[in-house]
This record gives sequence, structure tokens and C-alpha cells, in this order.
Amino acid sequence: MNSRPWRIIPRPLMETVLNNHVQHHRVPQPLILHGPRGSGKTTLILDRLFEKWNSGPHITGYVDFAESIKDYHPKHGYSYPWTSWTMCPQPKLVTLKTQLENCLESMTERAIKLGTISSQQIFTTINKWHSPTTALNRILNVNSGSKTHVIHKKNRLSTPKLWDTAVFKFSAGLSKQELDGVLDKSITVEESSYYKEAMGALKLAKEVIRVQEKWRENAIRDLNNKGGFSRSLANSATDWPCLLLELLSLAAEVDYFQPKLVINNIEILKNALLEDDKTICGSMYHDSLIWRIVALGANERCLPVIFVTSDGYYSYKAAIDFGFPDIFISRENFGWTPAEAKLHMVDDYFSQSEWQVIAAVLGPNPRHLFEVYALKLSNDYQRGINYESTFEDIMDLYLAYLQVSVVNPAMDKALLLLERFAVDAQSGKISKDKLQYGAPWRHPPQKDIAIWAKIQLMDFVQSLIHTDFVVNYFGDPSLEFLDDPATVALLEVGLLYTQRDLSFIRPVTRGFERCLVRWLVQERLNLSFKNSIKYHWQRYLRGRYYRHLKLHNK
Repeated sequence: MNSRPWRIIPRPLMETVLNNHVQHHRVPQPLILHGPRGSGKTTLILDRLFEKWNSGPHITGYVDFAESIKDYHPKHGYSYPWTSWTMCPQPKLVTLKTQLENCLESMTERAIKLGTISSQQIFTTINKWHSPTTALNRILNVNSGSKTHVIHKKNRLSTPKLWDTAVFKFSAGLSKQELDGVLDKSITVEESSYYKEAMGALKLAKEVIRVQEKWRENAIRDLNNKGGFSRSLANSATDWPCLLLELLSLAAEVDYFQPKLVINNIEILKNALLEDDKTICGSMYHDSLIWRIVALGANERCLPVIFVTSDGYYSYKAAIDFGFPDIFISRENFGWTPAEAKLHMVDDYFSQSEWQVIAAVLGPNPRHLFEVYALKLSNDYQRGINYESTFEDIMDLYLAYLQVSVVNPAMDKALLLLERFAVDAQSGKISKDKLQYGAPWRHPPQKDIAIWAKIQLMDFVQSLIHTDFVVNYFGDPSLEFLDDPATVALLEVGLLYTQRDLSFIRPVTRGFERCLVRWLVQERLNLSFKNSIKYHWQRYLRGRYYRHLKLHNK
């Protein structure tokens, strides 16, 4: 049996697109690299591009917000989940925030070492947005309201003087560890003094932002208790990372210092957990961070920022929520076409007959192909060969794994979401626009909500089968489909993906299509006679029919 090690296959077109974007030292828009799970986005960045993006004048900061989810990350010996991150334990917002800030701080220290960021530049930037005078007085323990200062108004220190005094104090207090990455033995005393001053200014700027955040804690607590939104409070949480981004963008210089930032799994920010009520929620932090990056690029040009995500929200709806369809540079990665996958896989990893089975059952998704190949080489499969097993057996085993460990738990979560929808509809929390006359989900019952949710989800999957698992969401006739709570539930758990071009909502992979059919068949077999009557009544009298959306506006 052929047992070649798996190799990372180049993708020249997508690599060229991304390389062209990051070759600019400053750009007007962030780029979103999105696509269904398993299509190889992270592999493309880390294994094909990351080394090149950290050579010569280029430096790339990489932040993967999924690293803190230890049971679902390759760094800790596990694989990324097939379904949405909402199915996993959510990390704390403070952890994600610290992860982002540490990355940007290390890049800023690199810029200081190269001499592109000075104490004066840090002061100019922080003074431009944050009015640091009061915070500097507080840091220096200067009581600006005392009688001495009222009498001697002429002797008051100006903001630049306060800054210089504080920088001198912070520079003198820098530890050896804080200076290890900046100071070399070969530099002169003057250069050493310059670097220490810049490092002290960076530490001081962080302290100024921290003091100002402390002053807003009560306002944020009140906002969390009452609900609502405050742009100024939301922006206060992202002041430090956005200040660092602006400093790095201003310091960028062609062929000398070209920083860029890659943020993987950006969607995790939206559902991050709060430790207390003194900080804004994860979704508000997520929106503020993205919006300020967009604003920095539009107003002054920003270093290249790439968001990598498998959430279909970022395909189209995120652009609409943030202003207009072209607010981001959108690049969608679907992996390989069947012809490309066949070219790379046949003979090297699978035989022609094996490939025909894979193409029919799973499609060309790279992660499916890797997992099937790993299963094919596993000891269990090797032992099975002695008993005249066929390749179809390995496919059945793999589909059973997807069914039990991925699709069934996701469908259980989707059922809980539908039950929550029913409760909210009864309590009046659902807008009447989403409960229009004739909607199949318009009248949730007072009791037996679990059975109602299961019948609704079965009805939805059956209607999806009739569309060949392809629904066009772009156009007025698709509004009912987008309002469908079953659509929302399956998108949230990650079994469906919203693609941008063409504008279809479909299962993540062809293998998931088969698992959804199997789920429907199994649930229909498990229905009691009474519930079977309810299902058929729902299906034939009030059922969903989305077949007309299959080709609409294609």
C-alpha cells in the first residue's frame, strides 16, 4: 500500500492574491479570508506564506483566538472543530484581549529596535486621541487641584513637560527583562538612551490608557446593567490595541519595516465570556475593533490586516452591518475543485476507484481527504484488510464518525435554539415581522416544545433536500428563508455556510449533506405514531418549500 506522507500542496492563485495585498506597507482596507471549514485557510497562511511574511523587512503578527480553547486546537494536540465555535467552551474576553495586545506590543518593540518609533511619536499619537494630561498628573502623583497649583498657575507643567517627566521616571524603572529584546551589546550609549526612552514611553502610554479605562469602569457597569450601546465606552476597550496599530502603521516603511497582522478565528471574539461587569461584552469589543481598523485604513491607511474565518457571517452580512458591501476586501477560499483534487490525490494518495467513491460521498474538501487518508493508513484499517474489507468500509466508518461526533451534537444544539425561539415567541420577544401570516413556525405550542422543535427541524431538512442543498439568499424571495429559525440555528451551529460568490447557503461539505439526510431518516424512524402524524401534517399543510430559491438570481 502507498503510504506517502501528506504534503501541503501550493495554491498559486490565492497565494498571489494574498502576497500582493501584504506587499503594500499601508492599505486602505482590511482583507477577510473566509471559506467553509476544512478548506485549508489556516494551512495556507501558516505553512505556505507565514515564513515569507517574516523575512527581510517584513514582520507578521499572528493571533489565533482559538488557542485558548485547548480541547480544539492543534497547538494542544487536537484538531479544529468541524462545527461552529459556539459548540465549544467559550474563552474569556480578557484572555483574547491580552493575546492580541501582547502580539502588537512585541511588534512595536521590534519597531523601536529598528528606530522607526520614538518617544515623541508615541506622545504625538496618544495626545491626538486621548488627552493624557489628567492621567499623567495622576501617574506622577501631582494633585492638580491643590492650593499650590491654584496660586502658582504660571508654574503648571504643560502636557509635553509632564510627558517628558513621566517618560524619564518610567525609563529609569525599566527592568533588564523589558530591555533584553531591544538593547544589544554592540550599540552605543546614545542609542541605548534612545531605545530606553522609547520603551519607557511605550510603557507610559499603556499606563495612561489603563488609568483612563479605570475611570470608565462605573459607566461600563451601568451600561451592562441597563443594556444598550455606547460608542465611546466600546472604543475605550480597544484604545490600546488600536493605538499600537496606528503607531505601527505610521512607522511602516517600504523595504525597511513592513508590519502586517493576521487574526485567525475572529468570530470567537463575538461570544467571549466576561469575568465581571467592568468590561464591555465580547460582541461590542469585536465590533469596535473591526470598525476602528476600518476607520484607520480609510482615514490614514493602516498596515495590512487579514481576518481569517470560517463563519459565513463574514461572507456578506458583516460588510452590510459595517457600512456597505465593499468595506472589506473579500477573498473566499473553497479549497480545490473536484478536478484539482483528483490531479493532486489520484495515484499519490488514492487509487482511481477510491477517488471515485470519495468524490461521490465527501467531495474535494481538503480536510476530509486528509482525515480519510489518515484513517486508511491507521492500524485498524490495516487489520481490516485481512478480512476482505473494501474502501467503501472505510468511507462508512468515516461517515459514522462525522455523524456521531459532529452532526448529531450540532443538531441537538440546533434543537435547543429552536426551543428557545419558541419560548421567546410566546413571551413576545420575537418581532412580528418574523412571525408573518403563513410562516411554518408562526404558532409554537404552549407545551411539547421539544417535539415542535424537532418537527420544525425535520421539515427544514426535508425542504433543503428538495433544493439539492443549495438555496440562493440574495433577493426578496429569500427573506422567508433567512427569517426561518431553523436556518438561523443551523448557521449558528456551523452545519450550513453562507458563501459570497455565488450567493448560496449550503452545507459545509458534501459529506455533511449525507449526514443530514441520515439524521432525518433516523429521526423519522424514531417518531411515535402520534408524532409522525404531526410531522406529516406540518409537512403537507404548513411545510417549507424553498425549491424556487435554488436558481433565483443565479
